[in-house]
Amino acid sequence: MNPRYILFIHLVVNDMIQMTLTIILFLLSYILYTINVPLCCILVLLTVFTTENTPLNLSCMVVECYIAICFPLRHAQICTVNRTYILIGLIWMTSLLSVLPDLFIALATEPMEFFHSKVFCVREIVFRSPLSIQRRDLYYIVLLVIVWLTIFFTYVRILYTVKLASTDAKKARNTILLHGFQLLLCMTIYAAPLLKNALLYWFPKHYVDSLFVCYIIIQILPRFISPIVYGLRDKMFRRYLKRYLMCKLA
Repeated sequence: MNPRYILFIHLVVNDMIQMTLTIILFLLSYILYTINVPLCCILVLLTVFTTENTPLNLSCMVVECYIAICFPLRHAQICTVNRTYILIGLIWMTSLLSVLPDLFIALATEPMEFFHSKVFCVREIVFRSPLSIQRRDLYYIVLLVIVWLTIFFTYVRILYTVKLASTDAKKARNTILLHGFQLLLCMTIYAAPLLKNALLYWFPKHYVDSLFVCYIIIQILPRFISPIVYGLRDKMFRRYLKRYLMCKLA
């Protein structure tokens, strides 16, 4: 198997889980409005967990593309299937270590009555400790810097490599640009708390509807680009897609 497609499949499965969880949260917010805090904690933790996987997975895909263009003779040795599986495990471990502290802080700081109550299920309400908010902001800043340094370094190296490049190398450069745009959309989640507070101030009677607009911009749009970057633009994927579509239509 090709490590590139393994990472792409992992990205698609992760985003499917993330979107399923967020849709469940929105349905609960519209139907029930408030739910039990323990259930809300579980849903929010899983949602944030899968959300933070996405930029890390995209960074790994960018590095794989960089190795394929700049070190084509060593690509098969560096990007093996086993190392790809280990990398996916590290992605999940990194996201897990960034999410679990919110739960531990809530258990240590919130009174027991809070966990027997019902709340409107959003992260800012269920994990409302100032320490959790500061930790989240710091993590997002570090993640943003690391991801964008990765994008910048790989793009500069690929741009240098493809001065007299082939079509495949130029295509890889365009892929890096699309990744950068996708990661920019993914990292708008860092500004989400400020945007939600502003919407609550401006539209207090339509806060749930405002959250849905944020969901479309911050969550749906970045994941809409993934099938274009590593799906329809990929010759092999496009060939198999046409084959299976033709079989079903026939």
